[in-house]
Amino acid sequence: MSDMVGHPREAPPSDCAASEQLVFVTGPSGAGRSTAVKALEDLGFEVIDNLPLSLVDRLLDGPPIGRPLALGIDVRNRDFSVQGLLQAIGELRTDRARNVQLLYLDCRSDVLIRRFSETRRRHPMAPVETPVLGIEREFDLLAPIRARANILIDTSELAPHELRSEIARVLDLDSGKGLAVSVQSFSYKRGIPRGVDMVFDCRFLRNPHWEPKLRALNGCAPEVARHVEEDQRFAGFFDRVTGLVELLLPAFAEEGKSHLSIAFGCTGGQHRSVVLAEKLVKVLAASGWQVSKRHREIERRAEGAPARDRKDEGQT
Repeated sequence: MSDMVGHPREAPPSDCAASEQLVFVTGPSGAGRSTAVKALEDLGFEVIDNLPLSLVDRLLDGPPIGRPLALGIDVRNRDFSVQGLLQAIGELRTDRARNVQLLYLDCRSDVLIRRFSETRRRHPMAPVETPVLGIEREFDLLAPIRARANILIDTSELAPHELRSEIARVLDLDSGKGLAVSVQSFSYKRGIPRGVDMVFDCRFLRNPHWEPKLRALNGCAPEVARHVEEDQRFAGFFDRVTGLVELLLPAFAEEGKSHLSIAFGCTGGQHRSVVLAEKLVKVLAASGWQVSKRHREIERRAEGAPARDRKDEGQT
């Protein structure tokens, strides 16, 4: 259900469009950094993992590599420091010949605990203690880096192949320029997706769940869309959301932001939020923005989510 539509919008005046691409990849242990750097290698990047920070300048002072470069960094790197990494990235971003991005792979603590339990690995920040302590320490340590990341991907519910697809999408590897926008729908019962920049609650709109003929359908169906759009509050709400988004997108692009995530939430994530996400995607694509869409709860149904996780979807 994650699709790319539209065409790359003309990038703001900048030398970055023709610059060398450099991506720092980091995040807590177990969040998928190794998978990410392998994915970038498959996508044509020159990849160097666990390079000491003290050698970054020497690497970049050498002859041009001729293709985008990805550097995997984590707490196990020799001479790793949060301040050192942020300082290196800040200095590199002053060079207009380089398009420097910080990709942070985030993950919920309960998922990380399960992953360490399944692999029986020791956490690098708690080698003789429980992984829980190491995870907490690493979260605290990496908080400033997470706050400075211009690309954040939550891997909690992503399979390795989904992570590869997400990386290709958010890095805009097909076009190599412009601001990439993602629009998604979700259920508040399962929580707000992590890493989204703008969230809109549409639970006040009329709910197709209570119409027997519409209940089994989702917001991609024309009859469901008509039902939601007939709510007298729909037009005003959508016009205001669209106006706000169209006001902010050029500003974010001018500031050098490479990816913006917008989410609509309703009770079950099947009807109202899907209708709004679909409609906004069409508007942004028609305006020339490169935009992708994802419907989280519909994807879960397609993948066969347990019935107990779905039995109350859509109810108020």
